[in-house]
Amino acid sequence: MSTLITEDCINCGFCLPACPNGAIYKRGRKWELDGEEHPPLREDIYYIAPDKCSECVGFFGREQCAMVCPVDCCIPNPAIPEREAALIARARALHPGRHFGDPFPSRFRAV
Repeated sequence: MSTLITEDCINCGFCLPACPNGAIYKRGRKWELDGEEHPPLREDIYYIAPDKCSECVGFFGREQCAMVCPVDCCIPNPAIPEREAALIARARALHPGRHFGDPFPSRFRAV
């Protein structure tokens, strides 16, 4: 599932540079994918564009936004359950020139 920033967000911005996919946006900002802009998903707090979130699969063993969040408001989104295979496929699509190796870091298993 994509990670979700909850209402507890204090808009500190620590999560923004931590995301390897550039999936986190400031409140009220449009998000972009493949050169196409999309309307903001939130006007009041930072948000994560689900189509760009790989839950850090391929990069880290845990979601980096959750690691740096001082109020623990970055959680798995229960409305968007996803499997590891879908998340690594998304990471590969977002970063076509990157080699992810095997095994790759993933919160789904110990590497």
